[in-house]
Amino acid sequence: MVFSQAFTKQDTLRGSITPERAWWDLTFYHLNIEVKPDEKWLGGSNTIRYTVLEPHQVLQVDLQTPLSIEKITQDGKELNVTTEGNAHFVTLQKNQKKGATEEVVVHYSGHPVEAKNAPWDGGISWKKDEQGNHFVASSNQGIGASVWWPNKDHMYDEVDSMAISVRVPESLINVSNGRLKNVEEHKDNTKTWHWYVTNPINNYGVNINIAGYVHFGETYDGEAGALDMDYWVLSYNLDKAKEHFKDAPRTIEALEHWFGPYPFYEDSFKLVEVPYLGMEHQSSVTYGNNYFKGYLGNDLSGTGWGMKFDFIIVHETGHEWFANNITYKDIADMWIHEGFTAYSESLFVEYFYGKEAGAEYVVGTSNLIQNDRPIIGVYDVNKRGSGDMYYKGANILHTLRQLIEDDEKWRGILRGLNRDFRHQTVTTSQIENYISEKTGYDLTEFFNQYLRDDRIPVVEFKINENELSFRYSEIIDGFDMPVRVYINDELQWIYPKAEWTVKTFENPVNSLVLDPNFLVDGLLVK
Repeated sequence: MVFSQAFTKQDTLRGSITPERAWWDLTFYHLNIEVKPDEKWLGGSNTIRYTVLEPHQVLQVDLQTPLSIEKITQDGKELNVTTEGNAHFVTLQKNQKKGATEEVVVHYSGHPVEAKNAPWDGGISWKKDEQGNHFVASSNQGIGASVWWPNKDHMYDEVDSMAISVRVPESLINVSNGRLKNVEEHKDNTKTWHWYVTNPINNYGVNINIAGYVHFGETYDGEAGALDMDYWVLSYNLDKAKEHFKDAPRTIEALEHWFGPYPFYEDSFKLVEVPYLGMEHQSSVTYGNNYFKGYLGNDLSGTGWGMKFDFIIVHETGHEWFANNITYKDIADMWIHEGFTAYSESLFVEYFYGKEAGAEYVVGTSNLIQNDRPIIGVYDVNKRGSGDMYYKGANILHTLRQLIEDDEKWRGILRGLNRDFRHQTVTTSQIENYISEKTGYDLTEFFNQYLRDDRIPVVEFKINENELSFRYSEIIDGFDMPVRVYINDELQWIYPKAEWTVKTFENPVNSLVLDPNFLVDGLLVK
């Protein structure tokens, strides 16, 4: 099936590595803003520090309307800015010399896009809590971080470290990424909360969360030492949170087992209550699951295992490994974030409740697969693929585990991904090649079938007394994945191809049932 869509120049300016982006490498941001919740306004500056890779005199900065750039300076001198939609092209006066470290300061302000259905549409959520106090939060995956602050809004280039300073009314607290360095009091009844992120961070992982928070915390003895775990919640939810957030260290325990050490010990781990469902903001994971088990009190797998944990705590924490540690270069490869993280839910279940329980959970989620379009989107235009990237992605990985037939080897691959691509931006091909290399299998057709085609392979079979005939349909050329089946209740492998294969048995074949741990459909041909 051919999928097509028209794209605009704005899509290209946002989604591609333009010449005005390619020549400079991000090294540091200092986002220094004031937020006025009564007015739904924010403004301030972002200092963008970079290393010159090749001499060039025009630099692209992104900021979405209705926010506006007031001025951009370098070395205190105001620069000429040409605007094309949400892309702003800065003409630099100073000669940019290869290897030099430079910075520009972007001053901006305005009323940012208000999120209507966070976190899916993105923007700023200007809400009130049950006591009528301001409850404000950012969420911006997909729509882009430039919906509320100016930056190099493309995922391929992560800043190495970042300072975040947010000035708010003195009755409120701002929680952002990394560690709190200090709180600065001002004479106008405001305070500035200064946070610092030591590790590389992607733009969409940066957040602000503003409310009348209370704090509690603990120290977790993890694989890489003592991990500070901090929790920021609304005061009237404190008792519930102290009980419910016990899932947080359990999640770290399970996912460190499968994926390796939590990637951001230096920046700590936080859960922050917000007025929307939740998001994977790095070291500042946001939470809005109403203190329910499951997904807002529902088990997405339909098996019962999904009610053993808080979905948002497990899923969004899983993103610390796949999204924040390993980050896609292009949103077309978003399955790297969502497929592995949806799979982490079943690994959490397996760690605490056993292998069979974990398998039941992930197979149960296959009922959510739509097969509407390929998982991989369109490159260079900021276009993600099908929502199947979540649970089709998880079941692809579960299927791959069956093919390997070595659980420790599989665990080693998952940990190896997080070790060998630590704090890097990656492409799907890098992940595919890594898994192929570590398994020793050529998985080209496997990944092409499941990631780049919308169809689920169908095992067609015929039974004629002692003979079993089988083949694949709904496949790409060259797809020949072996699959386990129960023949007369006995588990064994068959090796379907596009052509019919006939296998003869000593006794009559009475039944064939596909192993549900493989992402394939079955069809008895009469």
